[in-house]
Amino acid sequence: MLASIALPAMIVILIGTTVSGMPMGIAMIVSSIFYLLISGRDVGLASEQVLNGVFGNFVALAVPLFIFAANIMNAGQITDRLLKFSLALVGRLPGGLAQVNILTSLIFSGMSGSAVSDVAGVGKVLTNMMIEDNRYPRGFAGAITATSSVVGPIFPPSIPMVFYALISSTSVGALFMGGITPAILIVVVLSLVVMVIARRRGFPVEVGVPLRALPRIVLRAIPPLLMPVILLGGIYSGAFTPTEAAAVSAFYALLLAMFAYRTLSLVQFWGVVVSSVRTTAVVAIVLCGAFIFNYVVAVERVPQAVFLFFDQFELGWVEFFIMINVLYLILGCFLDVSTIMLVITPLFIPAAAAAGIDLHHFGIVIVFNMMIGLITPPYGILLFIIKALNGIPVAEMIREIWLFVAVLVALLMVITFVPELSLWLPRAAGLL
Repeated sequence: MLASIALPAMIVILIGTTVSGMPMGIAMIVSSIFYLLISGRDVGLASEQVLNGVFGNFVALAVPLFIFAANIMNAGQITDRLLKFSLALVGRLPGGLAQVNILTSLIFSGMSGSAVSDVAGVGKVLTNMMIEDNRYPRGFAGAITATSSVVGPIFPPSIPMVFYALISSTSVGALFMGGITPAILIVVVLSLVVMVIARRRGFPVEVGVPLRALPRIVLRAIPPLLMPVILLGGIYSGAFTPTEAAAVSAFYALLLAMFAYRTLSLVQFWGVVVSSVRTTAVVAIVLCGAFIFNYVVAVERVPQAVFLFFDQFELGWVEFFIMINVLYLILGCFLDVSTIMLVITPLFIPAAAAAGIDLHHFGIVIVFNMMIGLITPPYGILLFIIKALNGIPVAEMIREIWLFVAVLVALLMVITFVPELSLWLPRAAGLL
């Protein structure tokens, strides 16, 4: 009798603990252990699933290493050189600083793989530059900073794609390669939108960089610009795995900050280590909760039930993707990325495969969906980070963000229904 109500009881406890304010990782652990108790299973299975998940997934080690690399770059002022480089390239375009914001996010994404790191690092600096002397409305500055950071986890390397590879048994290298074209498309379209807005609202154009200063700016930016080249070149040449690439990126960032530029002191380095450990601990708790929770889901054959539910409607891949996009856009308004990726996504992977969808393409669409959720009210975590760092009221950013959300959703539809945009590069590289 108790075993029959174990799964519903677990779901009720999960929802209740989450609503009460308990962190999602701990809520998953608590509810899953309750399931083991009430279903009569050995509670020791919880530890077993955590250990198997941690030691059986070498790719998971990439996450803390990318976090560490991003923190080093922010603390070591490496991003300042990237900012000046972007300013020299696109500062003269309409909406100059907004254009710099977009381009710098693309470049920074080739090093960190995190939207939050982008907003907290170079995004913070650029937002302050934009609102200085009321050059741009505060809401617009915050909105474009949040929107441009969306490209971070789509362009390689990408922490969410590492998570997706973990739960779907897909190739991290193919996912990274598949994100390049969509990321560039996002940057180009956002740049065009900003041009139109800048002309209509009379936003300023930046003073051009003298030609004699350009070589020096480019030379100063080359070392950090080489990081994504080293990362991707190493992965696709077979020199190292994606996890080893994360270690290389952290080590390279450390060499630049501490020894080449001497902008990171030992005291600052210790602060980076502490900050990285804290962030990694939060991620690890969520991962541990997901390992136990997904064990319960597998035991109860929930993915198979989801598959059978969709199978009865005989949905094609187009109808399936429409349903997934609507669902994920709604979920993104209320849930964080780790919850959607580690708890919700595994339920739909078998159904996606059965619908004839390439799981690498599916992963890129899912990640893009979740990135839109980062800027969509009421959750919109990036908006709240900008408020905390730059003091811009969330209400002002929300008024400006809707146009960018609409543009990103339109791009999501294009990337969803034109699979070759995501798959042609991995196929050309022989990864699929």
